[in-house]
Amino acid sequence: MIQWKIKQIFDGDYGCEELKPGEKLKVSVTLVDDDGNEKYVSVEDEWLTENELEVGDSWPLMRV
Repeated sequence: MIQWKIKQIFDGDYGCEELKPGEKLKVSVTLVDDDGNEKYVSVEDEWLTENELEVGDSWPLMRV
């Protein structure tokens, strides 16, 4: 089973684009596996905070 870890979290919101009503702020997350392969995902920032995920943490398989 492939294990993914959070390599980088990028908040691309510079304040120039407003969110639509009900839309939540998203961030781009770079994941890396044990072989150095990278994958990029976009998730709600709130979800990262709720799950206490930070750079270096293992990524939940259900979200890859």
